[in-house]
Amino acid sequence: MSVLGPNMGFQDYDALLNTCVNKRALREGQRVHAHMIKTLYFPSTYLRTRLLIFYGKCDYLKDAHKVLDEMPEKTVVSWTAMISRYSQTGHSSEALTLFAEMMRSEEKPNHFTFASVLTSCASGLSVGKQIHGLIIKWNYDSHIYVGSSLLDMYAKAGGIKEAREVFECLPERDVVSCTAIITGYAQLGLDEEALTVFQKLLSEGMSPNYVTYASVLTALSGLALLDHGKQVHCHVLRRELPFYAVLQNSLIDMYAKCGNLSYARRLFDNMPERTSISWNAMLVGYSKHGLGKKVLEMFRLMRDEERVKPDSVTLLAVLSGCSHGKMEDTGLSIFDEMIAGDYGIKPDTEHYGCIVDMLGRAGRIEEAFEFVKRMPSEPTAGVLGSLLGACRVHVSVDIGEYVGRKLIEIEPGNAGNYVILSNLYASAGRWEDVNSLRALMLQNAVTKEPGKSWIQHEQTLHYFHANDRTHPRREEVLAKLKEILIKMKQAGYVPDHSCVLYDVDEEQKERMLLGHSEKLALTFGLIATGDGIPIRVFKNLRICVDCHNFAKIFSKVFEREVCLRDKNRFHQIVGGICSCGDYW
Repeated sequence: MSVLGPNMGFQDYDALLNTCVNKRALREGQRVHAHMIKTLYFPSTYLRTRLLIFYGKCDYLKDAHKVLDEMPEKTVVSWTAMISRYSQTGHSSEALTLFAEMMRSEEKPNHFTFASVLTSCASGLSVGKQIHGLIIKWNYDSHIYVGSSLLDMYAKAGGIKEAREVFECLPERDVVSCTAIITGYAQLGLDEEALTVFQKLLSEGMSPNYVTYASVLTALSGLALLDHGKQVHCHVLRRELPFYAVLQNSLIDMYAKCGNLSYARRLFDNMPERTSISWNAMLVGYSKHGLGKKVLEMFRLMRDEERVKPDSVTLLAVLSGCSHGKMEDTGLSIFDEMIAGDYGIKPDTEHYGCIVDMLGRAGRIEEAFEFVKRMPSEPTAGVLGSLLGACRVHVSVDIGEYVGRKLIEIEPGNAGNYVILSNLYASAGRWEDVNSLRALMLQNAVTKEPGKSWIQHEQTLHYFHANDRTHPRREEVLAKLKEILIKMKQAGYVPDHSCVLYDVDEEQKERMLLGHSEKLALTFGLIATGDGIPIRVFKNLRICVDCHNFAKIFSKVFEREVCLRDKNRFHQIVGGICSCGDYW
């Protein structure tokens, strides 16, 4: 570096270091540092902090920390710069250790220090709560910057209640704090709460940024509100926001999860630069729709382009696509390639779980059971849950009973395990076992998540529960449903009594089936929408076989396209034929 001379002073070094920081010019910055040492120049605390920042920006964190250690005097800026860089680069334990060291020194943290260290507390609430106590002690809890970081920390660590309390106590709210709480709600699947805060943000005249819109789109994906998603997309276009990859990926994900795969693909194809998240959003979208061939086609395209490498999520989406697309042999072959190291990604528990789901879905229960036994590590509740679900579908009582009892030992508070095992017993007519499981649920104070379906009409979400008596138009819906049933039976609909999990007579079983939330939502859709308009129904749990058959015949009798989205899959039904091929 020719500008380095023998008589360099503070301003010369400061100007050079600032240039090196801005350009992340590692070699040049190292030469400036070497020149200080060689000429025996004793830099001020400010210049040493600039050196620390320079090494941090160049990701030479050990060198940055060494500069900090060698400082005769450390200021709050010096400590904060190092803590911040550790936090920004994912070195959470180092950031927390350094913060503890700072607390033992004479220098006390400021609002920037707290905001930086809170980023490293998202993996656990205990340390975060301790830091929250210090924030209150030094009266930084009312600082908007610290408050936003605090609620972001709670939200990311799953403490959404604490995050909301921090949010409500902020003396003023800005787009950053609103975005943090929206993101927290969306990540935890509390989609309606996320939308409520977003509407509040708009009503208070704040301008959302691209992160806000990305989080709102995540919430809309969870609720499958396509019309709202389109409105948000229009907002983004009107605001002329820069189309960062995170926002484009959220739009692709929203359209795919709301059932508009063609538009999601159009956005994907028009992206100037795609990330692994972009590819994964499309792969997951095709997989959820049961389009296994499309999943494999896109996976081949990704590998042929060689711009983005497949990651763990990519392979999970591909295996899931094979599972939902009736291509278990192809999926097993890809899994074997993973084991052999062809993709540079070793399968984790989720990949093993996907294979179990794939074999179980295909009715290869014993093969799935043997696969679980051969797993290199102890199977998780998720893996065993996939096997139990398959045993329920294919009425494999012996294996299902063994797996179900094992799951109840592992997760005594998970209602789903009791319910699926109870369903399996009911399918086999083992009513005493059904009753004993229900008694065990009561004993363990386990409550089942109630099934609900919803449908959007004129910007309002209409919710229905089994045998619903709460909807304002319930009498009209029930009367219409009786009319529908007559036409459906004439067209060949036969209620599937195996879906009723109570030991009651046939008439009661039929009445219970008729009260399922999906049927109520479909009926409301028929009443509320005009001829020929598609009916879109969403459910929080898996759709039962009877409701699936009902929806198929419904679409044929009333000449309506029906879109049913349950917890796992999309069912696009036209003229009595479902996109899932009756394989879900």
